[in-house]
Amino acid sequence: MGRDGSGLAIISVPVRVPPSWKWPVGVSLSMEVGYQRPTVSVDTWTWEIRPIVDKQLGRWYLAVNPALERTLHGPDVSKGFEFAPGAQVGYDVSPFVNVAAEYYASLGSITEFDPQAEQQHQLFGVVNLNFGSAWEFNAGLGEGFTRGTDRLIAKVILGHRFAW
Repeated sequence: MGRDGSGLAIISVPVRVPPSWKWPVGVSLSMEVGYQRPTVSVDTWTWEIRPIVDKQLGRWYLAVNPALERTLHGPDVSKGFEFAPGAQVGYDVSPFVNVAAEYYASLGSITEFDPQAEQQHQLFGVVNLNFGSAWEFNAGLGEGFTRGTDRLIAKVILGHRFAW
């Protein structure tokens, strides 16, 4: 949502399995309702359900995100839920800096994927900075690999985690 700086997360709700449960992988779920300007996307209101399965292995971080997205307002509302998987492989260069490759896709409706040329496939090189458990910083440059994807994208995410 808003990888190009044109969106605004109106509601974002993440929940995570507590570490005290001692699961072999991290499991969390993020749900987001967001808005994008009509000049950027004709589908202005969207809903994303993003399960996250991740694992820290020494300095390596691995994550898979089999996300579902739904248009709430716009021409694609009739498509229903769409499958938008993502993945990340990162390496901790230091306790402060992590470098990673991130993959994002949008394959189309869960009942019938779009033709390959209309699907979106993007690969990003990113830097994550560790400002502590309350802050998230991620910046990167990505490239799209299909006709349906933007060719070159820059992204910056600065987020704050609130303790409930």
